[in-house]
Amino acid sequence: MSGTFVGMPAFPEAARDAVHDPTLRVNLRHATHTIRAKRAQAVGELSDWAQLREAGRRIKDHTLHHLDRYLEQLEEAVTAAGGTVHWAADAEEANRIVTALVRATGEPEVVKVKSMATQEIGLNEALAAAGIRAYETDLAELIVQLGRDRPSHILVPAIHRNRGEIRDIFRSEMGAWGRPAPEGLTDTPAELAEAARLHLREKFLRAKVGVSGANFMVAETGTLVVVESEGNGRMCLTLPETLISVVGIEKVVPTWRDLEVFLQTLPRSSTAERMNPYTSMWTGTTDGDGPRAFHLVLLDNGRTDALADQVGRQALRCIRCSACLNVCPVYERAGGHAYGSVYPGPIGAILSPQLRGTGSAIDASLPYASSLCGACYEVCPVAIDIPEVLVRLRERVAEGGPAVRQGNRVLLRPAKGHAAERAAMRAARWAFGRPGALRAGQRLASRTRRLHPRTLPGPGRAWSGARDLPAVPAEPFRDWWQRTRGGQEGTR
Repeated sequence: MSGTFVGMPAFPEAARDAVHDPTLRVNLRHATHTIRAKRAQAVGELSDWAQLREAGRRIKDHTLHHLDRYLEQLEEAVTAAGGTVHWAADAEEANRIVTALVRATGEPEVVKVKSMATQEIGLNEALAAAGIRAYETDLAELIVQLGRDRPSHILVPAIHRNRGEIRDIFRSEMGAWGRPAPEGLTDTPAELAEAARLHLREKFLRAKVGVSGANFMVAETGTLVVVESEGNGRMCLTLPETLISVVGIEKVVPTWRDLEVFLQTLPRSSTAERMNPYTSMWTGTTDGDGPRAFHLVLLDNGRTDALADQVGRQALRCIRCSACLNVCPVYERAGGHAYGSVYPGPIGAILSPQLRGTGSAIDASLPYASSLCGACYEVCPVAIDIPEVLVRLRERVAEGGPAVRQGNRVLLRPAKGHAAERAAMRAARWAFGRPGALRAGQRLASRTRRLHPRTLPGPGRAWSGARDLPAVPAEPFRDWWQRTRGGQEGTR
């Protein structure tokens, strides 16, 4: 399997195989149900969770509204602390900057701490093309890399693998990447973790260049923050002589006081912990302690385009906790690979089409990869109304209209294959705008309800093949209301 998502088919086609893979279904169901049950317990311990959620929403919205000011403040603080800030408009520029920085050190390899931004831009592939080998050090990312796979979950990228599969990957692939797996390796968690520790330790001690992401950036001090559970991130952040951090511009928060809110909500929503085992923070460089050179690459790559959409911009609040994935019935059945993005699940269904546009088959289909049940909104720690954004994006796909791409206002054409949907929506708009026609249609539907088919014809057969058509009532609501005055006759 390719390490990138280029050329992925539309979501329904990509999900078809996953839905019929019993092993994948068992792996996903077990993992997501376990995580969400623990999360519910951890969140239930806080009596002020709703207030924390609202505080997080307001902090993020305020920051996005003044993003230019806080990014400039961040640059000044990082520079004053001895770091160097680079601005990358897109993936190509970011990859070019990082590749040049690594080449300047003369090193042929880098170690990486988990960074979704580097996966988003395809940094590993860009480094490989330049003759530089990148080693993932997060345990789940290591599994994905050794298995020549792609991540399928934000928090647990190898969630689609069980212990037996991981053992087989370690046995067959570790030797080609460094220290081989121990003889007689079993699938017990302790042995798998020890095999990964031994494999990675020599890389940490040898590496001169580290590449990281960040969960947050504090504008007032220029501090970057990574939260993790294994300690591999701390090794990657402190041992190399040069540290390069690639971070999306939306990850900035104004102050340390704001950071405190997210250090409460993120661990409980992601790993169901009161706090992360490892919270690493670094501010520039310090003589004799940690990397001697620090570079921060601030990545746009479609984020300012998303910021221009008053409805869609709330996706930029995301703190990558993955709570929405663990409650989503579509993700649980389809898995993460079907989303064709490093950002799977409900948040990926609204974030990817905004970052990349809706021109490809996969991006045009993602807004429809949802039942609109709203469970994702209920668990989101920053109150992103994902169903609202999904409907907004569906309108954009079906109807086209104004949008911002690469900083320019453009007029999008409707996507192919949505003519019937457009016709149905326009017919509904016409009917709802004419009360007399709507009333006549409702009465006609009620009087002919015995003649209605149990399944829909043509393309609608796929929808009604798995669910019952709603029964048409014997009397329209308007007529019932007029006859009973809102039910008052029945109470006399």
